[in-house]
Amino acid sequence: MSTTTSSDAPRLQRLLLTGAAGGLGKVLRERLAGLAQVLRVSDIAALGEARGAHEEVVPCDLSDKQAVDALLAGCDAIVHLGGVSVERPFEEILEANIKGIFNVYEAARRHGVKRVVFASSNHVIGFYEQTEKLDANVLRRPDGYYGLSKSFGEDMAQFYFDRYGIETVSIRIGSSFPEPLNRRMMSTWLSYDDLTALIEKSLFTPQVGHAVVYGASANKDVWWDNHAAAKLGWTPKDSSEAFRAKVEAQPPVAPTDPNAIYQGGAFTAQGPFGD
Repeated sequence: MSTTTSSDAPRLQRLLLTGAAGGLGKVLRERLAGLAQVLRVSDIAALGEARGAHEEVVPCDLSDKQAVDALLAGCDAIVHLGGVSVERPFEEILEANIKGIFNVYEAARRHGVKRVVFASSNHVIGFYEQTEKLDANVLRRPDGYYGLSKSFGEDMAQFYFDRYGIETVSIRIGSSFPEPLNRRMMSTWLSYDDLTALIEKSLFTPQVGHAVVYGASANKDVWWDNHAAAKLGWTPKDSSEAFRAKVEAQPPVAPTDPNAIYQGGAFTAQGPFGD
């Protein structure tokens, strides 16, 4: 699989990637570099030194409004992955994910940034059962505090488009790993190549308004009607079928296990915290 974007991709002057020290952030730090003259990478965790003159490393706590404002100065577009990426107590989610995305959009408004790619999540619809097929317009049913924060992020994206004209593609990412890890991920898996192509389309497709799309590869057993992604001209190329034999060699999941019932899997059963 390739590790770079297309050679003829449009180039921005400065693209910001938040959450660049996370699992997907590390992958996209390499893959998005060719889309901009300068890729600015940020995280609260260590990122190491800048990888040449084309990259800027700017540590930032997303809950710090002034720091986020400085982080966005001079940026043309944002790929926003930053925040807590698993289910955690609400207080942790509040700081990084809820205050964080408010600070990002407020800074985008002040600095005139007009395009955001927001890493939303399948966990905004996690309490639907796996037998249901959903499009992007269904009632959201978050499966935890993390899912709630991503639902809030989608509302922020809509509000900042309606009021300020900031366009966003909210990608409800399924499970983006080198390969699917279990039976649930046979439906939710998103390859790195397909994710990279989706982000590129999300950055450069004109007049997206606020578009909500599902991030999943061309898997055989799909839960999501992704027709809204057609406006981006994105068609996934990979499929989880290549890994079916390996996944199905795992012990079967009990029919009462959340991973066998709900689209959000185990997230539906995590917490409460602190009891």
